[in-house]
Parts: sequence; C-alpha cells; structure tokens
Amino acid sequence: MSEATAVRLTPRQIITAMSGLIIAMLLAQLDNMIVAPALPTIVGDLGGLDHLSWVVTGYIVASTVATPIWGKLGDLFGHKLTFMVSIVMFLIGSAMCGASQSMTELVLFRAFQGLGAGGLMVGIMSVIGMMVSPRERGKYMGVMMAIMPAAMIGGPLIGGWITDNASWRWAFYVNLPLGIISLVVVWLTLKLPAEVKPAGKVVIDWWGASTLSVWITSLVLMVTWGGSQYAWGSWQTISLGVIAVVGFIAFVLIERRAAEPIMPLRLFSNLNFSLASALGFVAGFAMFGGITFLPQFQQFVQGKSATNSGLLLLPMMIAAMSVSMLGGLVISKTGRYRVFPIVGTVLLTAGLWLFSTMSVDTSTFQTGVYMAVLGAGMGCLMQTTSLIAQNSVAISDIGAATGASTFTRNMGGSLGVSILGAIYASQLTSTLGGAGAAGSASDSTLTPAVFHKLPEAAQALFKQAVTNGTDAIFLVSAIVAAMGFVLAWFIKEVKLRDSIASTAETIEESLENIAI
Repeated sequence: MSEATAVRLTPRQIITAMSGLIIAMLLAQLDNMIVAPALPTIVGDLGGLDHLSWVVTGYIVASTVATPIWGKLGDLFGHKLTFMVSIVMFLIGSAMCGASQSMTELVLFRAFQGLGAGGLMVGIMSVIGMMVSPRERGKYMGVMMAIMPAAMIGGPLIGGWITDNASWRWAFYVNLPLGIISLVVVWLTLKLPAEVKPAGKVVIDWWGASTLSVWITSLVLMVTWGGSQYAWGSWQTISLGVIAVVGFIAFVLIERRAAEPIMPLRLFSNLNFSLASALGFVAGFAMFGGITFLPQFQQFVQGKSATNSGLLLLPMMIAAMSVSMLGGLVISKTGRYRVFPIVGTVLLTAGLWLFSTMSVDTSTFQTGVYMAVLGAGMGCLMQTTSLIAQNSVAISDIGAATGASTFTRNMGGSLGVSILGAIYASQLTSTLGGAGAAGSASDSTLTPAVFHKLPEAAQALFKQAVTNGTDAIFLVSAIVAAMGFVLAWFIKEVKLRDSIASTAETIEESLENIAI
C-alpha cells in the first residue's frame, strides 16, 4: 500500500464540493420520510395491500446490506467514483419506482433504490474524510449531521403535500432534479487528494459480500416480522434466526482470510473504533427506536394531527442541529472530543427517562422540554461517533471504517424499532385486555380519525394504553442509552491528525496507543 499524497484543499474548494454533498445527504435522509405519507394512496392505486410492508422492508434491507460494501468499494476504486455510481443507482431506482405499474414492481424497484441509497451516506462521510483532516472534520460533519433532523421534519410535510396536491409518483420523481444537481456538482467540483489503493490487481471479496448479505437480511427480516407477521416461536422466525447465526459465523471466518475483506476485522481490534461503533449502535437503538413511537402519544393522547405532531418535533430537531454544529466547531478548535460522547449519553439517557415518566395529562410544553434534552444528546453523538471511527484508522481503510460505523448505527435503529415495537404492542394489548376491552379500541388499524369517534370511556382507556406503551419503550431505551454512557468512559482522547494523510509511522503510533 502506498500512502496518500498530502494535498490540502482550499476552504473555497471544500465549501463548493460540500454543496453537492449536502444535496446528496438530503436525498439519503428525505426519501423514506417523503414516501411514508404516500403509502396509503399508493396501495389504493396499485393494490397489493399484502405487499405494503415490503415497500419499506425491501428498501431498508437493501440499503443496510449495501452500506459496508460501498465503503470497501470506495477504498478499492476511489471514493468519488463509487459515490457518483451510488447516486446514479439511486436516481435510476427512483425513476423506476415512480413509473411502477404494480406493487410487485414497486417493491423490486425500491430494493434497487435501496442499494444505491446504501452508498449515499457512506460516500458522503468517506468523501469528507478524504477532503478534510480529522482536526478540521468536526465542523463539516456537524453541518452534514444537522441535515438529518431537518429531514425528519421536512420529509413528512413535503410527502403529505405531494400526496394531497400531486400524484404519489412525484414522491419518487422529486429525487431526480436534486440528484442530477448533486451529481453534476460533485463531478465538476470534487477534487480529492490522491487516494490509497491496493497495489496490483484489485480482488473483490465476493464471498464476504454474499455471506454479509445473507446474515444481515435474515436478521433484519427476523426482527421485522417476529411478533407481527409470525410469532417469535414460529418455524419461520426461528429459521431466519438460525440462518443469521450460521451466516454470521461464515462471514467472520471468510473475512479473517480474505485479501481485501469487505469489513476488515482488524478495525475492531482498535478500542476507540470498537467503542465508537458500539455507541453508534446504542444511539441508533435508543434514538430511532424511541422517536418512532412518539407520534403515537402526540396524536392519540395529546390529540395532535399528523402534521402538527411532525412540527412538534421541532424542539428536538433544533437542539440536535445546534449542538451538532456547535460541537463540530469546538472539536475543530480544541482538537478534543471525548467529552461529547460522555455528555451526549447523559443527555440522551435523561431525555429518554423523562419521556418514560409521561402520563395522559403531560402537556405539550413538557414534551417539548423533554425533546430539547433528547435532541441535545443526539447532537453530541451523531457526528462524534463517525469522527472517532475515522480518526482511529489509516486513510486506506476510511471507506471500510465509515461503512462499518454507519452499518452498526443502522442496525441499532432497525433492531430498536422492531424490539421496542414488540414491547409497545405487548403493553397496548395488556392494558386493553386487562380492562376487558380488546375489541375495537385495540384494533391495529385504528387511526386518530376513527379514535376520536369512539365513546369517551373507550378513548380514555386507549389513551392510558398508549401512555403505558410509550412509557415502557422509553424506559427500555433509557436503559440502553445508560449502557452507552458506560462505554463512553472507555474512549481515549487521541490527538486528531492535522493532515489528511499521515506517515505510516504516525498512523501506527496512534493506532497502537488505542489497540485492544
């Protein structure tokens, strides 16, 4: 391996290239949020209600599987090239989704779109890692991570407007002009320093990619379907679990021998990298798992509309954006980052615990305060975990490291939503069944509109059931976040490199200081 040429880009070059990356980040974050409000209309037009879940599941599985693969391909073939290819794949998938004539076509095209989406986030973070030194990277990552909470609010609003005022197909077509602009800007303005690439013929780890796809797909499907479409003890769920375990073991054995492994296991011998990945998993589980069910409380208990429940997330999003950008500036100025995951996990745990204390009488103002605390914790963690992961590896592994770090966060979110969803459903059923009212009020198809037509007694009972359910999932999330607090204390403060490419001796010395 030859070291990268230490080329510094000017601030103007970085900012110009960042404009294309920001648009790509919007594509990556907005897509699912925009499509969600259109799903009922899509089913009404295309039919195939029994395939509805696959529109979401297919996309999630494909993007999760593709994430670490794109990261490694960037290390092998260059991050600019693979990033542009992922944008093209995403746009082709978006166009095909918009042109779908049946639910089967839509599911297949969404999976293809998901393969491209898996490369967007990894590509963005890898490109930033190639453009900017670790010392300066914090402030740029802070800006990129601030887009995530903005998309969580803006996506449903845009998707709802498109669904109400245009064809649902524009929920997919809207990606095309944004993606083309991003592609052109990246092509014309992104000039990366010389990248570290393998000497000689490039060998792709096809067996590693295959076994990775098998065990990830099986695990995601098991936690997605378990307790909903199939009982946890059913042969379908157990079979998926067995395949996931066997596939994982095979993947580890293959990666230990592969010349250029998709996910180099040596990365996890570095303590800081392993801790950053574990914190990413914890943050994904607690944040995405908990936040997913907050609108249930807002709509059923506090009586807010779907649009208003999205707007009510503003305190959390504003706090997350502000802290993320401020934290990035502080890290770039001081070069110190260890305090952020520690403080972040404290705030995350506190915010989640506050949500677990909610009652049917909790006011909108109170939940707004809780959201601000939770958002501040998110802002401390979102970009710091990626920064620590990238600073813990040599430049030649930055794609694989970014892919592995993003993968663990995505897996945490997927498992969080599934596990907490099962807890929520169990609490709902327990409360309603215990009151002898497992009838209409417990119907899984109950909407806020139908709910408000129920008798007052039934409404009161269902409000209590929803409150019990949300309290339970936020308490579990707080416990998981507290585990993250313990992990954060073991992170070591390693000097952030001042250049993109360091000498082999400097990198080795830094990595040996934090090896397990």
